[in-house]
Amino acid sequence: MERLVIIPTYNEKENIEAIITAVMDLPLEFHVLVIDDGSPDGTAGIVKNLMAGKYEGRVHLVERSGKLGLGTAYIAGFQWAIEHKANYIFEMDADFSHNPQDLLKLYDACANDGADLAIGSRYITGVNVVNWPMGRVLMSYFASKYVRFVLGVDIRDTTAGFVCYKRKTLETIELDKIRFKGYAFQIEMKFTAYKCGAVIKEVPIVFVNRVLGTSKMSGGIFSEALLGVIKLKVSSLFRKYPQLKSEK
Repeated sequence: MERLVIIPTYNEKENIEAIITAVMDLPLEFHVLVIDDGSPDGTAGIVKNLMAGKYEGRVHLVERSGKLGLGTAYIAGFQWAIEHKANYIFEMDADFSHNPQDLLKLYDACANDGADLAIGSRYITGVNVVNWPMGRVLMSYFASKYVRFVLGVDIRDTTAGFVCYKRKTLETIELDKIRFKGYAFQIEMKFTAYKCGAVIKEVPIVFVNRVLGTSKMSGGIFSEALLGVIKLKVSSLFRKYPQLKSEK
């Protein structure tokens, strides 16, 4: 399996078939792994129909018993990807806030430009966010600046949820030591990859706020991230990180 897109879901029946179809229609072959946290709206059933139909063998599903957090969903997906020998592993939202066409740019950054982790960045060329309230744009933008300052990483969009990892990067990161489950998970993964010596590249994207379904974002999630950054910095001072092995 060359390319695997992990999509966590909770109540995404309005979007899930369309987003999977968009990924399947790309000029390169991608597989999709949906991690569904017990959606009561039937999201998993829609995925199962696609698995049994025209996308058999390319769409996969892990069902979980309830809302266990974004971070644990992705960790479960990463472990599945490693077990199934996926070479390039992507994170992407189900709601079209991330353009599936940009998967090709993230893949190219890792496959051809030497990145161990490619980030779909909203802030590498200014502020590329559509249909967000100004307050949320400012909160996200300055949160990323704050994270860069505290952690000392040269990443413009530290909270981005649209990324591509090489398998060796996820194999090097000690996934069982990733602690955050919410928004701060994205920060922790990037910082850990950085500490492990990963080559990180940001690829400019345009983020579009969802049209269908309900956002899972809240002020409390941002608060977790802001406080979590300090804990992350302090704990890093007492931890030895495994290092990525050179491909040369």
